[in-house]
Amino acid sequence: MTRDHQTLALVLFSVFIAVTLGITTWVSRKRHGSAEEFYAGGRLFSPLENGFAIAGDYMSAASFLGISGLIALYGYDGMLYSVGFLVAWLVVLLLVAELVRNCGRFTLADVVAARMAERPVRIAAGTSSVAVSVLYLVAQMVGAGSLVALLLGGSSEAARSWTVIGVGALMVIYVSLGGMRATTWIQIVKAVLLMAGTIALTVLVLLRFHGDVNSLLATAAERSGHGKDFLAPGLRYGGDWTSRLDFISLGLALVLGTAGLPHILSRFYTVPTARAARRSVVWSIGLIGSFYLMTIVLGFGAAALIGSDAVRASNASGNTAVPLLALDLGGGAGSTGGTVLFAVVAAVAFATILAVVAGITLASSASVAHDLYASLRRRHAKQYSEVTVARVAAAGIGAAAIGLGLLARDLNVAFLVGLAFAVAASANLPVLLYSLFWRKFTTRGAVWSVYGGLLPAVLLVVVSPVVSGSPESLFPGVDFHLFPLQNPGAVSIPLGFLAGWLGTVTSTEPPDEARHAETEVRALTGAGAV
Repeated sequence: MTRDHQTLALVLFSVFIAVTLGITTWVSRKRHGSAEEFYAGGRLFSPLENGFAIAGDYMSAASFLGISGLIALYGYDGMLYSVGFLVAWLVVLLLVAELVRNCGRFTLADVVAARMAERPVRIAAGTSSVAVSVLYLVAQMVGAGSLVALLLGGSSEAARSWTVIGVGALMVIYVSLGGMRATTWIQIVKAVLLMAGTIALTVLVLLRFHGDVNSLLATAAERSGHGKDFLAPGLRYGGDWTSRLDFISLGLALVLGTAGLPHILSRFYTVPTARAARRSVVWSIGLIGSFYLMTIVLGFGAAALIGSDAVRASNASGNTAVPLLALDLGGGAGSTGGTVLFAVVAAVAFATILAVVAGITLASSASVAHDLYASLRRRHAKQYSEVTVARVAAAGIGAAAIGLGLLARDLNVAFLVGLAFAVAASANLPVLLYSLFWRKFTTRGAVWSVYGGLLPAVLLVVVSPVVSGSPESLFPGVDFHLFPLQNPGAVSIPLGFLAGWLGTVTSTEPPDEARHAETEVRALTGAGAV
């Protein structure tokens, strides 16, 4: 990249950081320090505002950088990520949004603990939420590192490392000072910027091909090096039965995982009523759906205009396809238009990463303080407020995410998010659905359901090709992989549901019919909801 690209993009980075820090400072002066204010923004957001914030929370670096890159490299098979991420919202809308808003206060554990023994359930659900959040955070860190490496010429490992550290530090500041209210406004600003940038790029790609989508696809197939195979299933997931099973596993994780993501569930508590929560999801589906349709155009556009080989040469996982596409659409390297468009896209992508990491960090710190700390603290020990603990937890989670982000910096961000979705679908979704819909569900069933999904999912990732056994692994020099699939969802999701059922039917504790009836009425009508 030329010095003009670097200077302009860094200026736009700085402007966004200054604006978001200004929002955080303004909000921190107005807040009152209560748990409801810190975790839920006082429940004062409208459905439209919350819909934009949900979209801002969900449209992550994996969506903007990773999915477009996978489409540019693998064509049809990369597009399956877009489909999976979008279809997942139907599960959220139909099964959980309104019910979760009625049953809980701040976290997933609130919903489950409403009819169970609180302490073991909160510890299990809190542990799972933190694990999912850290995995998701790592993906955003990797995306930030790739983006800045491209900006500085693609060769500066030190720049990537410092970028990861900088993003981690900023997210701790956002969460610690501003809580949910600042995080929400940052996500709204980011959603508007991201949609505007994506629409502009999509229009430019279609104009380049005079609105002829067939010409776009034909050129992408020709320049991909794979010919017509680029537009057919099987390039990434069709080579053998293992890769086909991997695709099924990934699809299950993406479609079922969204409903178990802590930072998405926590957004339903920022509106005053369950009806507002449902309307928020409708708004977010409109925004997210149009965005994912545009990522398909951007991915094939990058393959057609840049070429799959050039994208792979810039970044082996394809994370830099969209910035390279912006450079070409603006007139190429050295042109004023290319410089401006590249810098704008880089700044929007950086804003995307900062907004998402703030939301995830807030959700995970809420789980630490509201679930783990509240359950584990001793009665006679010195008591710290939940909000204080949450701020400290944000710093600890940020440090963990920085360390893992430095370790995993060469993995594709969409793929990393797929792993987070698999853990969420395995550990969080079974216990959530059982709690809402199964009358006989017990405390043992809840605890077994969480750990029965979480532990196999994490263990299978550790012994999968993601960590060892291939040149693209986290540790390419060693090979201790035993599990053939890269995504554990096909095995770990059924195990989570099975463990919940087994724990319940073997439990000596009788199900609390009265508490279930109370929870059911509250979930369906909102009577007694906070």
